[in-house]
Amino acid sequence: MSETASRRRGVNWINLSTVVSAAILIGTEIIGAGFAAGWAIAGLFGLGDIGAYVLQTLFGLLACYIIFNFVRRAAKIEPFFVG
Repeated sequence: MSETASRRRGVNWINLSTVVSAAILIGTEIIGAGFAAGWAIAGLFGLGDIGAYVLQTLFGLLACYIIFNFVRRAAKIEPFFVG
């Protein structure tokens, strides 16, 4: 076996926990802000409950996309695997 084939990859738990913790913190703030913005915009323009739900869904999906990109970019800076 070559040296690279026998080398085992391990999980860098410190980096993983840092990124997951930051994603949870940032994610809850972004999702909360998205839902509040959808509710506020629907109320401002008189869109009713259905309009509020639609805007909240759109802003929630946008928030999920932002969180996904955050985790992807953070994993490049703080690699999850060593070896």
